[in-house]
Amino acid sequence: MARRLTPRAPWSVLAAALLTLTLAACATPRSGPTPGPRPSPVRPLPPPAPTPPPERLERFEDLPGWANDDHAAAFDAFRATCGVARDPALAEICRRARGLPPLSGLAARAFFEDSFRPELVAGEGVLTAYFSPVYEARDRPDAEFSAPLRPKPADLVTSGPGAKDALKRGPDGKLAPYPNRAAIEAQGGGPALAWMRPEEKFFLQIQGSGVLTYPDGRRLKAVFAATNGLPFAGIANPMRDKGLLAANNTSGEAIRVWLASHRGPEAQQVMALNPRYVFFTLAPDDGRQPVGAAGVPLPPGRAIAVDVSSNTLGELFYIDGQAPTLSGAFPSYRRTAMALDVGGAIKGQVRADLYLGQGPEAGVEAGRVRHTLRMHRLVPKVGPGR
Repeated sequence: MARRLTPRAPWSVLAAALLTLTLAACATPRSGPTPGPRPSPVRPLPPPAPTPPPERLERFEDLPGWANDDHAAAFDAFRATCGVARDPALAEICRRARGLPPLSGLAARAFFEDSFRPELVAGEGVLTAYFSPVYEARDRPDAEFSAPLRPKPADLVTSGPGAKDALKRGPDGKLAPYPNRAAIEAQGGGPALAWMRPEEKFFLQIQGSGVLTYPDGRRLKAVFAATNGLPFAGIANPMRDKGLLAANNTSGEAIRVWLASHRGPEAQQVMALNPRYVFFTLAPDDGRQPVGAAGVPLPPGRAIAVDVSSNTLGELFYIDGQAPTLSGAFPSYRRTAMALDVGGAIKGQVRADLYLGQGPEAGVEAGRVRHTLRMHRLVPKVGPGR
């Protein structure tokens, strides 16, 4: 009996079936999250800007004229006046200075460079100068000595010398602003400490102190007592604008000479442009320099008046005054100086009034000082490395 055979599928049919299964598998979704969009290519960040180097500290060799200053004289002035310092670091340097003998120029320079570091005060300002005048005076008035030097009036109410709130107490006890210069001069009468030439009394009031000499040989100090509380106003610019003085010749001496040659109503009218009026006391002349606001005698050429709203009495500065505007002036004033005084016209951080000494020569020089000013504060070195 013959065996029955099952027919075999052709190879082409099998191949078609396999292809169908493969395509079906590819069409079936895979399990898991659907991939998101391809990220954009990452752009490299720009390199960071280079860190600027720290600002270089000022050095003594950066100070114009530092090497040429008279450091021995500066050290002597510092040692004599540094006791007014309230800063502990500066007070310590003062103690060290007072424990040393007078130093040579090189040793004094080394002392300053070892004890301080310079620090430029930002901006430019103005350097002027002042002096302690020596003027003739009389006990009685005459045609030449006709201006009374007045003591502080009994009706002047103030909270202290130079206070801005100076007031006048009336007979009824009420207070009112104190009169200006013109009104005080017009009142006349009242006590007089001495009699002076009008223009010299005017300059004595600007300087704030001075020495009076008498025909019998007496010498008395005129010491600041009070003001009428009004601000100082210079008369140089108005005199220039009126054509009374040349633009480059508004020095103190030029002003004094003009006032003397026009003594009388004409000069009085010009002086009245400054409303500030100063009152004085008299004291025996001890031959010493005048005492500044810091309470010590002012060393000539080494003391400056400053604005105490921006600076501190007792501080040490290196001043650089140059480019004078007045004819006959020294070309520059570059030196170490101590802040020992104040002044009614000294306003601003970069502003200084240099004290130049006593007498007519100092007066002539001081009247020509109006220079562009840069100031460098000498800051005490502190810490282990100082």
